[in-house]
Amino acid sequence: MTFELPSLPYAADALEPFISEATLGFHYGKHHLAYVNNLNGLVAGSDLAAKSLEQIIQATAGVPDKAGIFNNAAQVWNHTFYWNSMKPAGGGAPSGAVAASIDSAFGGYAGFVEAFKAAALGQFGSGWAWLVLDQGALKIVKTGNADTPIAHGQTPLLTCDVWEHAYYLDYQNKRPDYVQTFLDKLLNWDFANANLARAGVANADVVGA
Repeated sequence: MTFELPSLPYAADALEPFISEATLGFHYGKHHLAYVNNLNGLVAGSDLAAKSLEQIIQATAGVPDKAGIFNNAAQVWNHTFYWNSMKPAGGGAPSGAVAASIDSAFGGYAGFVEAFKAAALGQFGSGWAWLVLDQGALKIVKTGNADTPIAHGQTPLLTCDVWEHAYYLDYQNKRPDYVQTFLDKLLNWDFANANLARAGVANADVVGA
């Protein structure tokens, strides 16, 4: 199959003033597109060409001579997930099933914020901070470079991209400000709730077990 750049779930200026149209123009229109184009070139004519993005990630994770394919496939997947992890007028405390799950797993929203910021700010260099479901438990994890939880048997619920190209035009070297803004103004709890429901988790007791 030929992979295509998916449409953004909102207009390019919809996240302003927190993420500028200029940042999205470079991040989505240059970086994300480059990963898509690179992946298509790397799998063309191979036995991976007919597989889904998720299948390619699973097949190439941890395989040294397939690192280029994994990196580009995972970055295509990670970026698509990231765009959906944000929405205009997002952020703040969660509602719905994920709120009860966060209370169970982190002792409340404040505990979640502290743990998520620690992961996002503690990732040295490029990478990602994630809220995931791992064997029935809600966890916060970080991954470096292109690594992704789906390569480790975890179910992502939301993510924050902490590669510098995600925020540098708007925040320069102030990653803490960007992460705080992501949590306060952008985070899409509806997406997290949908991912939790898709995973078949009905309540916080299951998640916190």
